Amino acid sequence: MANVRTLLRMRSFRSVIVVSALVYGSHALYDAFAVIRWSHAGLGMSAISVLWAEAVAAEVVVFFVIGPWVLDRLGAHAAALLAATAGVIRWSVMGFTDSLLLLSFLQPLHGFTFAMLQLACMRIMAAAVPPGVAATAQAIYALSAGLMTAALTSVSGALYAPYGSMTFLAMGALCLIALPFAWYGFADRPNRTAETAPGRSAVDG
Repeated sequence: MANVRTLLRMRSFRSVIVVSALVYGSHALYDAFAVIRWSHAGLGMSAISVLWAEAVAAEVVVFFVIGPWVLDRLGAHAAALLAATAGVIRWSVMGFTDSLLLLSFLQPLHGFTFAMLQLACMRIMAAAVPPGVAATAQAIYALSAGLMTAALTSVSGALYAPYGSMTFLAMGALCLIALPFAWYGFADRPNRTAETAPGRSAVDG
């Protein structure tokens, strides 16, 4: 419990947890109901498979090409803002369209809403979290995102029945809420030594 308290006193770590839970959690409706939505809209399974493959391909490209470039040149702060903004755009537009053409332009945003945020979170935790509590930090990070996704999957089911695709607007709202936490909390820190230099506390809350 001491490790948990130490981590939760760190503003940067709290921001990672909030932003990741909101943005990753916003995928709950997509994961559970996108295929149902697209099938009801008349898209064939071949088209739906291509859309899913497009999202996976974008994720790989961001992990290996775009993401490292953004982190090295713009930092984790910008990467987190890009991820949350991509979520706002992706889910908001998806709430109003079932056009195969528009969906094909939206699907690559998965590389940002998932892969880009993952890279940003890992960069912040590697820089800010002391080695002695790194394992606990990873556990909290994974658990919080998992619990939020599970909860939002249940909520998505309750909302999708009466509201259909408009429920995606709620997912976009979650990413919008994440934006100020990403803006103020994802401060780029070159290393832990800078955080613990004389006159500064390792806990920045």
